[in-house]
Amino acid sequence: MADHDEVFELAPEDLSERVIDADADDTERAVEAALRPRRLAEFVGQRVVRDQLSLVLDAATARRRPPDHVLLSGPPGLGKTTLAMIVAAEVQGALRLTSGPAVQHAGDLAAILSSVAEGDVLFIDEIHRLARPAEEMLYLAMEDFRVDVVVGKGPGATAIPLQLPPFTVVGATTRSGLLPAPLRDRFGFTAHLDFYSPDELERVLHRSAELLGIELEAAAASEIASRSRGTPRIANRLLRRVQDWAEVRGEGRGDLAAARAALEVFEVDDRGLDRLDRMVLRALCERFAGGPVGVSTLAVAVGEEPETIESVAEPFLVREGLMARTPRGRVATDAGFAHLGLAAPGPQTPLWS
Repeated sequence: MADHDEVFELAPEDLSERVIDADADDTERAVEAALRPRRLAEFVGQRVVRDQLSLVLDAATARRRPPDHVLLSGPPGLGKTTLAMIVAAEVQGALRLTSGPAVQHAGDLAAILSSVAEGDVLFIDEIHRLARPAEEMLYLAMEDFRVDVVVGKGPGATAIPLQLPPFTVVGATTRSGLLPAPLRDRFGFTAHLDFYSPDELERVLHRSAELLGIELEAAAASEIASRSRGTPRIANRLLRRVQDWAEVRGEGRGDLAAARAALEVFEVDDRGLDRLDRMVLRALCERFAGGPVGVSTLAVAVGEEPETIESVAEPFLVREGLMARTPRGRVATDAGFAHLGLAAPGPQTPLWS
């Protein structure tokens, strides 16, 4: 059975204490937690999702019963965990947090569910990575609020039904296509979070700057937002780096000069590419003449794991139109060459050949 320390339980007033990043120090985690909205009215962006979720929560409150199970999908850093915390806060229930990789056996899930109280919210991050036995147990728990605990082995094994109080599952996934249809169908409300517009990110930055006590000029907020990949988590992270630069090397103000200087120090260019992105793009353009090249070969060229290239650098480069994925491998686009100040080679083989 998994170590129970892998499950976090938070009362509504303690929702900001969620562990944010295993690699961050205590100060970074505290800052990230402090910046999280605690109510739906404070949540910036995702207007359609906010309106839909507000309706679901208000209806559940009016009926005096827990809301339907909620599935949130979308790229990392857009607010899925924050919305799970908000759901718990809005219904005044305790929040329990775990993740798909931490639940590898049905017994692991049974241990979590056995301690859930009425009205609690169980947040399962990366829910598409649940082990199959746990996933099948979750079906029954979500639909009938019951689990069957198997005692013993072999022919003498006995299934003991355990009735559960009504509760709400909030699942989050970055790869909704990997979620089995039977599990997806058990969610009463599903929502996909989209990347933020620059205007929405500027609102996020101004709110965060106020909470952090930073004097952030509008031009600086616009500059940071334009380099944040449409992701609030990245915007807040860059804001803190600008704050560091302003306090140590500047005049303590978050003005445009401080923003540009800080982002240059931390190697974030004017389109939001960081050092790894440029390494991948430069290797593709210079060492492989724009491709096509396999991701494993590209990873060796930059000294990274293929999974890192595929999950960290490639999605943004493709979204920005600087690189393309083809059946023959990765290829750089003309825009990719232009971004590095390089001349594109002659006519390329059509991507669909």
